[in-house]
Amino acid sequence: MLIRKAIDTDFTSIWTIFKTVIEPGDTYVFAPDTSREDAFSYWFGAGVTAYVAETAGQIVGMYKIVPNQRDLGSHVANASFMVDPNCHGQGIGKAMGIHCLQEAKRLGYLAIQFNFVVSTNHAAVALWQKLGFSIVGTLPKSFHHKTLGYVDAYVMYRFLDN
Repeated sequence: MLIRKAIDTDFTSIWTIFKTVIEPGDTYVFAPDTSREDAFSYWFGAGVTAYVAETAGQIVGMYKIVPNQRDLGSHVANASFMVDPNCHGQGIGKAMGIHCLQEAKRLGYLAIQFNFVVSTNHAAVALWQKLGFSIVGTLPKSFHHKTLGYVDAYVMYRFLDN
């Protein structure tokens, strides 16, 4: 697997994965009818550094890293990840997570904060915990899950010193 910085021409593949991931309404806050333009801005907007994971020349996942806050909070990163659902269970999320930890440290961040991890996304919660993240807060009934109704979301945090 190759993980590299995303370029504009990757967006067709990113868009396909993005639409597939958000359509079920069970892991991301994006509405299923999110526009292509909004998705492009999310992955390639000002201040965003995006990466793609490739297997056999095909994009199978992506993540982005940004400062979690501006100015005096900019030493903490925020990141967002998506894996092609057809490729789940192949270690792509874990590989991108490890890559992100290394990149965040290289970029000078002191920690990473995930602001909104849906509590019922058990695979994501377990992966981030395996990679050293802790749940530091619970946002009660803050996500409107398409099939389960209102569920909690977690704030997860990890220092980059180890």
